[in-house]
Amino acid sequence: MIQGYRTLTVRLPFLFHLSFRYFLLGFALVAAGCSTPTSLELKDIAKSDIDMVADLHIEVTRSLVIELTEKLYKRNPRELNKKPGATIYSRLNELKHNGPLKFTELNMKQGIEAMDLALSPDFKGDRVFALMAGLIDILRHSYGYRDELFVLDDLDQQKLYICARNIEILMWRLKQARDENGELLIYTNATGAEINLSFERLFGKLIAHQDMMARIMADKTQRAINKVAHSIVSMTFIPL
Repeated sequence: MIQGYRTLTVRLPFLFHLSFRYFLLGFALVAAGCSTPTSLELKDIAKSDIDMVADLHIEVTRSLVIELTEKLYKRNPRELNKKPGATIYSRLNELKHNGPLKFTELNMKQGIEAMDLALSPDFKGDRVFALMAGLIDILRHSYGYRDELFVLDDLDQQKLYICARNIEILMWRLKQARDENGELLIYTNATGAEINLSFERLFGKLIAHQDMMARIMADKTQRAINKVAHSIVSMTFIPL
C-alpha cells in the first residue's frame, strides 16, 4: 500500500504536467485560427523543447550560409561577373526560394548534383551560385524543407548525418578541384604569407550543427544513426 502511494505521488506531478501541456497545445491550435496578434505568439506553445532547439539550428544555419556565400563571392569575384548585372544581394535573394532549389542556369540540377556541377572543370557558369544552391538545398532537405518545427514534426537523423558528411567531402574537394592549368576552380582558404582559414571555420560550424541535430533526433526517436565510411580516394557526395 505504501509502495503504491509512493508511485502515485511520483507520477501525479508528471501527469499534471503532461495534461496541462496538452491543454495548452489544444488552446494554441484553437487560437491559431484567430487573426489577432496574440495568436502569433501562442504558436510557441505548440513546440516541444526539441522543436525550439531545431528552430535555433535552422536559424543559425541560415545565417552561416549567408555569410559563406558573401565570403565566397568576395574571394571569387569572377564568378559573380559571369551573370551580367548580378550582385551578391541579388544572388542571395534567389537562394532564399522556399522548397527545392532548381535553376535553369544549373540545368535544373539540385543538391549534390549542383555541387558536382560547381566543381566540374567543364562548367562555365557561376560556380559559387551552383555550389551554394546545392549546399543550401541539402541543408534544407535534411530539415524536411521546413523553416520551423512543431510538436508533431520529426526530422530524419540519417539525413542530418549524411548532410554533415557531404559538407566534409565538399571541404576536401574544394581544395582539390582545379582547371586544366592547375588553378583552383573556387578559392577558399588562403595560406602562405596571408593566412585565412575563415572558410574552414564556417564549414566546421555547419558540420557541428548538423551532427548535433542528428544526435538529438536519434535520441528523441530512439533510432540509431548508420555511420557512413568514406575514403579520400573516392570522395563522392552521398545521396540523402
